[in-house]
Amino acid sequence: MANAVNLVEIPATRSSVQTPPQYQHFHGGTQSLPTRKIRVLGVPLDLGASRRGVDMGPSAVRVAGLEARLEALGHQVTDGGNIRVEIAETQNAGSANARFLNEIADTCTRTAEAVVKCLEEGMTPMVLGGDHSLAAGTISGVSHFYRRQNQKIGVIWIDAHSDINTPETSPSGNVHGMPLAALLGLGAGSGPDSGLNPLSQIFGYAPKIAGENTVLVGVRDIDAAERENIRRAGVAQVYTMRDIDERGMRTVMEEALRVAGRGTAGYHVSLDMDWIDPEDAPGVGTPVRGGATYREAHLAMEILADHGRLLSFEIVEVNPVIDDRNRTADLAVELACSAFGKKIL
Repeated sequence: MANAVNLVEIPATRSSVQTPPQYQHFHGGTQSLPTRKIRVLGVPLDLGASRRGVDMGPSAVRVAGLEARLEALGHQVTDGGNIRVEIAETQNAGSANARFLNEIADTCTRTAEAVVKCLEEGMTPMVLGGDHSLAAGTISGVSHFYRRQNQKIGVIWIDAHSDINTPETSPSGNVHGMPLAALLGLGAGSGPDSGLNPLSQIFGYAPKIAGENTVLVGVRDIDAAERENIRRAGVAQVYTMRDIDERGMRTVMEEALRVAGRGTAGYHVSLDMDWIDPEDAPGVGTPVRGGATYREAHLAMEILADHGRLLSFEIVEVNPVIDDRNRTADLAVELACSAFGKKIL
């Protein structure tokens, strides 16, 4: 199936976009894929986590030169600003097993509506977080847009964690550990297991994605209850860091993209920066040792670009408060460029 994203032809010359001197070492004219119209959306959400600071993630990624680096690859980039987010100190946290759930659902609804508008205008949404609960908004928007065309989407969830708890199973009550459950329809409906309804029912339907087209990549920190939730939701494939160690990143990504792309319009990629080892990405919300290396992360994004069926992309959990000279945000920008076609040669 052809890529459903609206692509634009690469002009013979592109004098209108000049690579800033500080980025010239990074590019060198190595973009060979069709260019896109990309809209950047910031979601400075930190209501879903215990550790504060990820609300500054969108600014950190912008400061690292995201727009200029993507434009230097030939893409047309516009910044749609930030989605409105309530401040924790002004809100009641609500239930201890799903803190700030209603406020997060409101933010995700606004995010979903902005994503739908992007896609309607022929643009590729690139969402910057913020904690990972915002993915319920991004993916709801992409799902809704393609559902109106009688199509479904796949999801590649690249993360140290599976984020598939519900309020009934979460040991912390932090909603950033629940968005994948909400998207897959767990905790939706009626009865005692309906605690995620505000997040699950954006646009009035659940689930947003099918387990058979959902793939987890790089997980290494899964709660006991999440293992059962993965089975309940019928998640097609889970690749742990052991799978990557034993089988290699290329095999894992090729298989993941086949599963996510089977019978779908394409796939959304949700990239949590804690997937990468803290040695290379220290500024993340919940760091876990033993993650992907710098080159493994780039290879994954390069393989993603090679397949050309990316519908939307998000980067989450960049926390400048605990970062080292914006290293993590800078790496996030590099990985985004690899996902959107930057090549070594």
